[in-house]
Order: sequence, then structure tokens, then C-alpha cells
Amino acid sequence: MTDKSKNVSQDKGHKLIVEKDVWIPLRDGGKLCADIFRPDTSTKVPVIANISVYQKDKLWIPPADLDEKANPYMNWETVNPEWWCPREYACLRIDSRGSGKSPGKCEPSSYQESLDFYDCIEWVAKQPWCNGNVGTLGISYHASSQWRVANLKPPSLKAIMPWEGRADQYRDQCYHGGIFSMGFVANWVATHTAHHLLGRPRSFNPESFQPDMLYQLMRNDLDSDWWRLMSARWENITLPVYSVGNWGGFALHLRGNTEGYTQAASKNKKLRIHTGTHFHPFHSNEGRAEQLRWFDHWLKGIDTGIMDEPPVKLEIRTGGSKKPYAFRTENEWPIARAHWKMLFLNIEREQAQDEMATEGTLTFDPPEKGASVSYSASGSTAAGVASGSSLSTTHGGAGRLGVSFETSAMTQDTEITGPLKLVLWVSSTSEDMDIMCTLRNIGPDGKDVWEVGQHGGPVPLTKGWLRASHRKLDQAKSTPMRPYHAHNERLWLNPNEPVECQVEIWPTCIVLKKGHKLRLDVQPRDGVGSAPYTHYHCDYNAGATNTIYSGGDTKSYLLVPIIPAK
Repeated sequence: MTDKSKNVSQDKGHKLIVEKDVWIPLRDGGKLCADIFRPDTSTKVPVIANISVYQKDKLWIPPADLDEKANPYMNWETVNPEWWCPREYACLRIDSRGSGKSPGKCEPSSYQESLDFYDCIEWVAKQPWCNGNVGTLGISYHASSQWRVANLKPPSLKAIMPWEGRADQYRDQCYHGGIFSMGFVANWVATHTAHHLLGRPRSFNPESFQPDMLYQLMRNDLDSDWWRLMSARWENITLPVYSVGNWGGFALHLRGNTEGYTQAASKNKKLRIHTGTHFHPFHSNEGRAEQLRWFDHWLKGIDTGIMDEPPVKLEIRTGGSKKPYAFRTENEWPIARAHWKMLFLNIEREQAQDEMATEGTLTFDPPEKGASVSYSASGSTAAGVASGSSLSTTHGGAGRLGVSFETSAMTQDTEITGPLKLVLWVSSTSEDMDIMCTLRNIGPDGKDVWEVGQHGGPVPLTKGWLRASHRKLDQAKSTPMRPYHAHNERLWLNPNEPVECQVEIWPTCIVLKKGHKLRLDVQPRDGVGSAPYTHYHCDYNAGATNTIYSGGDTKSYLLVPIIPAK
């Protein structure tokens, strides 16, 4: 087979035309402020478009180890015009309504923002220097916005590449298993309010960024059409999709990328999952080469061979590397040749306080006799159990919370790649219970083998969450390997009455080396490697005791996809 990967747009050395503060008209009479970067050429070119509240005029000065070097046109989580424009692409950056220099009511990640993005795409496609084809590419907010505008099918939008982008605003970002992800969301709102009001932007848009966001997110704490309007609607997404995730993004974006690949109605779909920070892979030489091949194919009609290759491309983690792992291609996701194995929780002892203690094992054979282990739902800090305090979790002294289980040491290298499920029998003395799960790779020395997280810090393998009152499943969307929760009503617990909960564990990839163990922590609070994606714990936790059951009629187990060699 001929290698077509080199059939890509080349740097033609075009000078950069920069058009600042261009006003784009909207269907409702409003207007948005944008910057356009385009090559100085008579050739009509396609456009890479972005919209966000991150302010087009905020310069990003990247770290020194980025493959792309600093220049006056770098902007957070967007493409670099100095690289794309010489290859005959234009770049469009838009300040979302009510942010940056754009007037109006600010509604981040909303349906209104999607309508505005639609109008901007159709406007730029009609510019005399544009060939009529528009694509979208960017990280995080700049990826999430792609799912939402793709719902609306703008005629000129020909392909999208959501790079580490949440898709379901309820399940992916705000309510993990029904538990409010306040650590990230509240900080995000406060930080971007400050970015607008406490610095230079206030001089030209003093009324910007006034979203009633936190109240609305908490007021709508069950799923509804309110959330669906601001999330991906897979049946409407029919254009070509290259969904790009990060194994370290298990608390915000990764689920959106795997769901995007499996659920979008498009006939032309690809999935890539890599490792590393939120920004290094996007700006890497390898990452940009992949981006260029995708958009050359769909926006310029160049046969780059990208659609001839297997649709799934995964970095296979072998544990502990701070550098990228090797990629492996697959023909589907989840991987069809996976052997789905149940690892049963075997409770052996009462809760201990040692940091690395275990209360039992994970075994392939279910325990014949039933057993249980109990633990505090809240612990006690130096301020007691202060559920009315704004610092209720920061006084220190809570001690170890929850319980842990480990496999025996691996007798050979064992790959686990795919989504996971924890089936857990639980009860509480209260009317509800927070279940927070962490999967960890434990080396022969008994210490964690960490991976690189999106923010560059050490993270465990993956996590899962569920508020017990949210245990109702959407049977039509659930599979034997992945529970899908309805989140549309609360099923309260009766005190000390066991119920079965199926916890969705976000996808992971790890080759557990010979001698390593898989560890499962089940806790009432956020475990290791959670920050900044921490959660709010309601007052029903205060003073309550939670119990986990295993064996007999209450078989609790972790379902894992073990991948044999090809």
C-alpha cells in the first residue's frame, strides 16, 4: 500500500494577514467580535474556527518544552496561525457573547452560543478569500463547542476534531454519577469572572461575563432537556468526526470522546486516545501532522490516506512514563477481542487506618459466604463534622476514609483497556450515599505507579462515581460492560437496607506488569489524584455510616476488559 501520509499541505511561506476586531452579524441582530488570521495569497482557503469565553486577546505564552514556540498570536487551547496559515488555512477566533470584546448576555456552553457559532461559520464561509469549507479544531471548551454546533448542521461545517472535549455537560462535567463536580466548576466560573473584571478587559467591556451559571447548574441537579440543549445530540451529528481523548482526562473530557466515537451518527468517524498534558500532544509535531491530514482530506480534498487506516488509534500505557507511549491501531471501540472478567470483592477484615491498608482482595472466584465492612461517610476533622462550614473539608484530621481491595501480583504482563463497571452492594444509615472509586497501579514495592494527568501532575489509572439515589439505569443505553444512569429521579435509601449499585468507571488503558497489583479504593470522598476535579458532599453524609457487602447473595465485583495480544 502506498504511504499517503506525506500528501499534505506544505508550508508555502505566505505572509500573515491579521484582521483584528472584525464584527460578525448574528441572526438576532447582535454581533460578535472576532480575529481573522489568513495567508497572503490569491488562493481561496478553508477556515479553522473557534469560539469561547477565553478571550481572543489573551496571549498564551507556552512552556519552553512545547514543540511550537511562543509567538504574538498564540491563544489558549487554539491552533497557532503561524503554523496553519503558511499551509493555506485561515484561523477564526471569536469572543463568545458577553465575553472578551463581544457584547450581550454571557451564556457559556449554551444553546445560544451554538446558534451564534453556526452564524459565524456561515458568515466566514462566504468571505471572498474562503473556499467555502470550515472545520473546527481546539482543546476542551474549544472541543465541547464543536459537538454543540455540529448538532445544528451548519452547511459550511465540513468536519470537526474535538480534542479532549466533554460532550454531555451533565455526566461529563458537572455531575459525575449525580455528584456535583464543584471543585472544577466553581473555580472555572470564579477564575473567568476574574479574568474579565480584574484586569485589562474591564477597560473595554466592563459589563462582560455575568453568567448566572453556578446557580443554574445546581438548580438543575437532575438531567433534563435543559442539559440536552447544551450537550451533544448524537443522532444529529452526521458530519465527519475525529474524536481525540486523553487517558489522563478521566474526570472531564475522556468520556465525551469515547461516546462521540461510538454514538455519533456520522459514517466517517475516527478515535484517538493519547497521554500527556492537556496541551503538549495538541501542539506536538505528531499531533499537528494528524490534524493536518484530517483537515486536508475533508476541507481540501487531498487524499492523505487518513481514512484508509484503522479507525481507532490508542497509546498503550505500560506504566509510569512521562513521555508518550507507542500507538496501536484497532478496528473498533470497545476492543472486540477483550475478555471481560469479573474481579469479585472479597471482604476479609474491618477498616484500617494505615494509608495503604486493604480490607480485602479482588479475586476471580466469588466468595461463598457473605461479608460486610463499614466506614464513616464523613470522617471527623479538627472542626468536627462541620457540614455547615464553607471549609468543611479543609480543617484536616479526617483520617483514612473508605476501604480498599487489591488483586494478587500479576503472574504475567496483563493489559486492561476499555470501559469498566463496578457492581457494588451497599447500605447507609442515611438516606443517600456517595460512592467514589479510584483504580490504581501498585508496583512490587507497594507504591503507586502514576501516570501524567492533563495538568501535568501524577494521576492514578481512572475513577468512577455514583450517588446511590441516582442508581436507576437507562436500560436502552446501558450495556453489560457500561451502565448508563438516567439521573432523572432519586431513589432514596432505607437505613441499613442493602441495594445494588452499578458504577460507571471511565475508560482506561494499562499494561499491568508482572508483579504489579490492581487496587480499587471505594470512598465517600475524593481519593488520590482527584484535584482539581473534586466534588461537593451533601449534608446527609454528616455522621452517617456506610457499608459495603460482598459474597453470598450480595456479590460485588469489578468488570474489567483484559486484552489478549493480537
